[in-house]
Formats: sequence, C-alpha cells, structure tokens
Amino acid sequence: MSHPPGGDWRRRSLVAAGLASLTTAACVLGGPAAPAQAPAARPLTLPPSPPGSRLELLGGLVIDDKALGFGGLSALHLAEDLQLTAVSDHGHWMTARLDLREGRPVGLSGLRTGTLGDGAGRPLGRGFAGDAEALARLPDGTWLVAFERWHRIRAYQRLDGAGRYVEAPPGLEWSGGNGGLESLAVLPDGRWLAIAEANAVPDRPGLLRAWLGGPGRWMPVAYRPGADFSPADAAPLPDGGALVLERSFSLFAGFGGRLVRLSPEALRTAGPGTVLEGEELLRIASPLPVDNFEGVSAVRIGGRTLVALVSDNNENLLQKTYLLLFVLADD
Repeated sequence: MSHPPGGDWRRRSLVAAGLASLTTAACVLGGPAAPAQAPAARPLTLPPSPPGSRLELLGGLVIDDKALGFGGLSALHLAEDLQLTAVSDHGHWMTARLDLREGRPVGLSGLRTGTLGDGAGRPLGRGFAGDAEALARLPDGTWLVAFERWHRIRAYQRLDGAGRYVEAPPGLEWSGGNGGLESLAVLPDGRWLAIAEANAVPDRPGLLRAWLGGPGRWMPVAYRPGADFSPADAAPLPDGGALVLERSFSLFAGFGGRLVRLSPEALRTAGPGTVLEGEELLRIASPLPVDNFEGVSAVRIGGRTLVALVSDNNENLLQKTYLLLFVLADD
C-alpha cells in the first residue's frame, strides 16, 4: 500500500494540507543514466547505534525524487554487487549502485529508471494497474513484482520488458483494494513467502493471511503482526530465515515501524495453518528518521549481512525518501 492503513488517507491528507503531488516525469524504458549535475541522493547525518543494538546503523541517504522523476518507492532489492533496485507504487522502477565509503553509504551512481510493463511490454498506468508493492528475485535473475488494487504477481526477465502473470496465492483476491501483497520474498530453499497486508484470517483475530510455497504449491499459513502494525515488506536472510518490515500510522503519532525476524526453524517446519510471528530486531523511532518505511532487503557481503530499508514518501512534500543501511550485529 502506498499509504498507511485507511484507504484514501493520502488523498485526504494532501487535500487537507493543501499540498500538490509532485509531478511524475516521463521515464524512457532503459533510459540513460541520470545527469551528473543531478545527484540521486545525499548522505544523512545520523547518530551511532545504541550499545547492544541488534542492527548496527552504517548510515543513510535521502533520495531525490527530481533525479528519479517519481517517488513512492515501495519495495527494495540490494544485490551482492551493491546494485540497488526498487519499484514505485506508481508503476515505475529504478536501479543504481549504492556507493559506500569506508563501509558507509555516500550516494547512488549510474541511476536508471523506467516504467513497468504489461504482458506486451506496454507501460502500466498509474493507479489501479501500476500499484507495485513488492519486489523479489528468483535465482535465475527473474524479477517478481506484486501489485495491489488489481491483485496479481508478474514475472519480468527484465524490468524494462514484458511481465507475464504467475499464479498468485489462493484467497489473495479477498484482500480488498489496499490489503494485498506488500510482502513477497524468495527464500534460500526456493519457496516463496507472501504476506497480505490487510487480509484477515476468518475467525482468528489478529492474524493475516500468508502463504509459503509458490505457483502450484501454495500452502496457507498465517502471520501475526505487532499490535497496531501491518506488514509492509519481507526479505530472505542467508541463513534460511526472513525479515518482515512492519509499519504503523495514526493521525496523532504519525508513522512508526519495526523490523522482525522469522527464524529458519519456524519457516522450515511450518505446515498448513502455522502462525508465523517474528522476533523484533529494530524499532523505527527517533533518533532514526521516521517515515513511511515500506521496503527491506538483506544481502551477505564480506562476511556480514547488510540490511537496507527504504521509505515511501507518497509523493508528499512533507515526507522524504530515506534509505537506511544496517549490519546485522548478532549474525
């Protein structure tokens, strides 16, 4: 979901605040790198991690919508070569190299952007057809993109090409307009983990529909988020576990978030109806920058597991697109 729970929250809040959406620039599929005079991101000054943190903060960036031509980043993938890829809930994709200096993020380089395509490669429109919310990658390099509103999963050999349908989990169609797949991960054992944002398990309060398996072998399980939280993204961990990013929103408290870990054992032994519940590793609160965090990715580099988070700024002038980078301290 491109905005916090509550359906048309973003539209109502923008109208109430008298704000205008940022203009989305036209993106050429496979277009050239962004001009050097328009840096895609700038470093953030952040406090050190408190002693004993489960995640050690390495640093962060503010990503510039003007350089991208759009905002609303809603899912993230970080590769071993530090190539960062994200999709927007307005039907766009971006990729760039995450530049590090002494292990800390200092910028993005080689930015490329484009528009996600339909089955014939034609650009998806904003809104109903292009609300991309989750991103995962198969071992052969195929990209999986999950969409809300029109609930479906498309597989792309290249993000600037055509996207074919793959079998979605049974029952996903009951998710309502903005309650579909925000969380999709391909686990190291080849199974897919999918979690609906607001598709409740009947007669089981506090549980959301979730699935393990993949096309032709979906197995229904359940997911228990934290109180007042909703799952926003998921990422596999090299040890066979997974991370789930959860976020919250209220008119009084604003945005909140937390990152939880599902253990390899819990995922390995899950059967039909198993309730998955994560162990909290991080609470996204001050002094960290707090916004609408919707994307998470984890990758093993140089003997360490790096964890990246990205926020969806809703193309709202009062919000920012943050990229935070951590190392899993208890790895």
